[in-house]
Amino acid sequence: MRVTIDAERCTGHGRCYTLAPDVFGADDRGLGFVAVDGDVPEELWAQARHAEANCPERAITIDE
Repeated sequence: MRVTIDAERCTGHGRCYTLAPDVFGADDRGLGFVAVDGDVPEELWAQARHAEANCPERAITIDE
């Protein structure tokens, strides 16, 4: 599974890095970024999906 965040859509609500702190982080402006290099480990898939489902801007994309 690969996860991306569309930087143009992200407005910094922080749900991704709050709900999935092992997958996402925040930059100095509070915008989310993917903190996992490459494929997300299987044990973090549920976190990634939970963050995707709760992103108000729908900025997170998951490619399985």
